[in-house]
Amino acid sequence: MQPIGPLMIEHRLIERMITLMRCELERIKDNVAVDPEFAFVDAVFIDTAVDFIRTYADRCHHGKEEEILFAALGKKDLSLEHREAMEDLVRDHLWARKTTAALLQAKNDYLLGKSEALEEILKNLGEMVDFYPRHIEKEDKQFFIPCMAYFNEAEKAEMLQAMGDFDRQMIHEKYQGVVAGIENRKACHI
Repeated sequence: MQPIGPLMIEHRLIERMITLMRCELERIKDNVAVDPEFAFVDAVFIDTAVDFIRTYADRCHHGKEEEILFAALGKKDLSLEHREAMEDLVRDHLWARKTTAALLQAKNDYLLGKSEALEEILKNLGEMVDFYPRHIEKEDKQFFIPCMAYFNEAEKAEMLQAMGDFDRQMIHEKYQGVVAGIENRKACHI
Protein backbone atom coordinates (compact mmCIF):
# COMPACT_ATOMS: atom_id res chain seq x y z
CA MET A 1 0.00 0.00 0.00
CA GLN A 2 1.16 3.53 -0.77
CA PRO A 3 1.46 5.97 2.16
CA ILE A 4 -1.41 7.95 0.66
CA GLY A 5 -3.74 4.93 0.99
CA PRO A 6 -4.50 5.46 4.70
CA LEU A 7 -4.91 9.21 4.13
CA MET A 8 -7.42 8.65 1.34
CA ILE A 9 -9.31 6.07 3.43
CA GLU A 10 -9.50 8.64 6.26
CA HIS A 11 -10.96 11.12 3.77
CA ARG A 12 -13.92 8.82 3.23
CA LEU A 13 -14.81 8.83 6.96
CA ILE A 14 -14.36 12.61 7.14
CA GLU A 15 -16.73 12.94 4.17
CA ARG A 16 -19.33 10.87 6.03
CA MET A 17 -19.11 13.16 9.07
CA ILE A 18 -19.32 16.25 6.86
CA THR A 19 -22.52 14.83 5.35
CA LEU A 20 -23.95 14.51 8.86
CA MET A 21 -22.85 18.05 9.67
CA ARG A 22 -24.57 19.28 6.49
CA CYS A 23 -27.77 17.51 7.59
CA GLU A 24 -27.56 19.15 11.03
CA LEU A 25 -26.99 22.54 9.41
CA GLU A 26 -30.10 22.08 7.25
CA ARG A 27 -32.12 20.90 10.26
CA ILE A 28 -31.15 24.02 12.23
CA LYS A 29 -31.95 26.28 9.26
CA ASP A 30 -35.35 24.61 8.84
CA ASN A 31 -36.01 25.02 12.57
CA VAL A 32 -35.08 28.73 12.42
CA ALA A 33 -37.37 29.21 9.41
CA VAL A 34 -40.29 27.78 11.37
CA ASP A 35 -39.67 29.70 14.61
CA PRO A 36 -36.60 31.95 14.93
CA GLU A 37 -37.46 32.64 18.58
CA PHE A 38 -37.13 29.00 19.58
CA ALA A 39 -34.41 27.65 17.32
CA PHE A 40 -33.00 24.35 18.56
CA VAL A 41 -29.30 23.57 18.31
CA ASP A 42 -28.23 20.04 19.20
CA ALA A 43 -25.27 20.92 21.42
CA VAL A 44 -24.34 17.24 21.85
CA PHE A 45 -24.11 16.83 18.08
CA ILE A 46 -21.90 19.92 17.79
CA ASP A 47 -19.66 18.66 20.61
CA THR A 48 -19.40 15.30 18.85
CA ALA A 49 -18.66 16.95 15.49
CA VAL A 50 -16.02 19.22 17.06
CA ASP A 51 -14.41 16.25 18.81
CA PHE A 52 -14.38 14.31 15.52
CA ILE A 53 -12.88 17.22 13.57
CA ARG A 54 -10.29 17.99 16.25
CA THR A 55 -9.27 14.43 17.02
CA TYR A 56 -9.77 12.47 13.81
CA ALA A 57 -9.67 15.02 10.98
CA ASP A 58 -7.09 17.33 12.50
CA ARG A 59 -4.89 15.55 15.02
CA CYS A 60 -4.93 12.13 13.35
CA HIS A 61 -5.37 12.90 9.66
CA HIS A 62 -3.81 16.35 9.30
CA GLY A 63 -1.22 15.30 11.86
CA LYS A 64 -0.04 12.48 9.60
CA GLU A 65 -0.03 14.79 6.61
CA GLU A 66 1.95 17.53 8.33
CA GLU A 67 4.25 15.49 10.57
CA ILE A 68 4.98 12.64 8.17
CA LEU A 69 4.12 13.32 4.50
CA PHE A 70 4.75 17.08 4.41
CA ALA A 71 7.86 16.72 6.57
CA ALA A 72 9.24 14.13 4.14
CA LEU A 73 8.29 16.27 1.15
CA GLY A 74 9.99 19.24 2.79
CA LYS A 75 13.29 17.39 2.39
CA LYS A 76 12.72 16.91 -1.34
CA ASP A 77 13.43 19.23 -4.25
CA LEU A 78 9.76 19.93 -4.95
CA SER A 79 8.51 21.76 -7.99
CA LEU A 80 7.25 25.26 -7.25
CA GLU A 81 3.72 24.04 -7.96
CA HIS A 82 3.92 21.21 -5.40
CA ARG A 83 5.64 23.37 -2.76
CA GLU A 84 2.95 26.05 -3.10
CA ALA A 85 0.21 23.40 -3.01
CA MET A 86 1.66 21.95 0.21
CA GLU A 87 1.83 25.40 1.80
CA ASP A 88 -1.77 26.00 0.74
CA LEU A 89 -2.84 22.74 2.38
CA VAL A 90 -1.14 23.76 5.63
CA ARG A 91 -3.04 27.07 5.50
CA ASP A 92 -6.23 25.05 4.97
CA HIS A 93 -5.48 23.03 8.10
CA LEU A 94 -4.93 26.22 10.12
CA TRP A 95 -8.22 27.63 8.82
CA ALA A 96 -10.04 24.41 9.80
CA ARG A 97 -8.61 24.59 13.35
CA LYS A 98 -9.70 28.22 13.72
CA THR A 99 -13.19 27.55 12.35
CA THR A 100 -13.66 24.49 14.56
CA ALA A 101 -12.74 26.56 17.62
CA ALA A 102 -15.17 29.29 16.50
CA LEU A 103 -17.96 26.70 16.12
CA LEU A 104 -17.36 25.43 19.65
CA GLN A 105 -17.31 28.97 21.04
CA ALA A 106 -20.54 29.81 19.23
CA LYS A 107 -22.20 26.68 20.64
CA ASN A 108 -21.05 27.64 24.16
CA ASP A 109 -22.34 31.20 23.66
CA TYR A 110 -25.67 29.80 22.41
CA LEU A 111 -26.01 27.70 25.56
CA LEU A 112 -25.39 30.86 27.61
CA GLY A 113 -28.39 32.44 25.89
CA LYS A 114 -26.56 34.76 23.49
CA SER A 115 -28.98 34.97 20.56
CA GLU A 116 -26.35 36.16 18.05
CA ALA A 117 -24.48 32.89 18.59
CA LEU A 118 -27.00 31.06 16.41
CA GLU A 119 -25.80 33.03 13.38
CA GLU A 120 -22.22 32.11 14.23
CA ILE A 121 -23.12 28.43 14.55
CA LEU A 122 -24.79 28.50 11.13
CA LYS A 123 -21.90 30.43 9.59
CA ASN A 124 -19.18 28.13 10.96
CA LEU A 125 -21.05 24.90 10.20
CA GLY A 126 -21.77 26.18 6.69
CA GLU A 127 -18.17 27.13 6.07
CA MET A 128 -16.92 23.76 7.30
CA VAL A 129 -19.31 21.69 5.19
CA ASP A 130 -18.35 23.75 2.13
CA PHE A 131 -14.62 23.64 2.90
CA TYR A 132 -13.92 19.97 3.55
CA PRO A 133 -15.13 18.49 0.22
CA ARG A 134 -12.99 21.01 -1.72
CA HIS A 135 -10.01 20.42 0.56
CA ILE A 136 -10.28 16.65 0.24
CA GLU A 137 -10.60 16.82 -3.54
CA LYS A 138 -7.52 19.04 -3.72
CA GLU A 139 -5.50 16.53 -1.71
CA ASP A 140 -6.85 13.38 -3.38
CA LYS A 141 -6.75 14.51 -6.99
CA GLN A 142 -4.18 17.27 -7.22
CA PHE A 143 -1.57 16.62 -4.56
CA PHE A 144 -1.19 13.15 -3.05
CA ILE A 145 -0.76 11.09 -6.21
CA PRO A 146 1.70 13.37 -8.03
CA CYS A 147 3.79 13.80 -4.87
CA MET A 148 4.40 10.07 -4.51
CA ALA A 149 6.82 10.36 -7.46
CA TYR A 150 9.28 12.12 -5.12
CA PHE A 151 9.75 8.95 -3.06
CA ASN A 152 11.38 5.59 -3.68
CA GLU A 153 9.77 2.36 -2.43
CA ALA A 154 11.83 2.27 0.79
CA GLU A 155 10.81 5.84 1.67
CA LYS A 156 7.17 5.02 0.98
CA ALA A 157 7.37 1.96 3.23
CA GLU A 158 9.00 4.03 5.97
CA MET A 159 6.22 6.64 5.80
CA LEU A 160 3.55 3.94 5.87
CA GLN A 161 5.15 2.47 9.01
CA ALA A 162 5.37 5.93 10.60
CA MET A 163 1.66 6.47 9.89
CA GLY A 164 0.79 3.19 11.59
CA ASP A 165 2.92 4.14 14.60
CA PHE A 166 1.25 7.57 14.65
CA ASP A 167 -2.20 5.95 14.75
CA ARG A 168 -1.24 3.63 17.59
CA GLN A 169 -0.10 6.58 19.71
CA MET A 170 -3.27 8.62 19.07
CA ILE A 171 -5.55 6.75 21.49
CA HIS A 172 -3.07 7.30 24.31
CA GLU A 173 -2.75 11.02 23.56
CA LYS A 174 -6.52 11.45 23.42
CA TYR A 175 -7.31 9.80 26.70
CA GLN A 176 -4.31 11.20 28.56
CA GLY A 177 -5.76 14.58 27.60
CA VAL A 178 -9.26 13.57 28.73
CA VAL A 179 -8.00 12.50 32.17
CA ALA A 180 -5.78 15.58 32.54
CA GLY A 181 -8.71 17.83 31.63
CA ILE A 182 -10.95 16.25 34.26
CA GLU A 183 -8.17 16.43 36.84
CA ASN A 184 -7.69 20.13 36.12
CA ARG A 185 -11.41 20.83 36.49
CA LYS A 186 -11.75 18.77 39.66
CA ALA A 187 -8.41 19.73 41.21
CA CYS A 188 -8.01 16.05 42.08
CA HIS A 189 -4.63 14.64 41.14
CA ILE A 190 -3.26 11.19 41.74
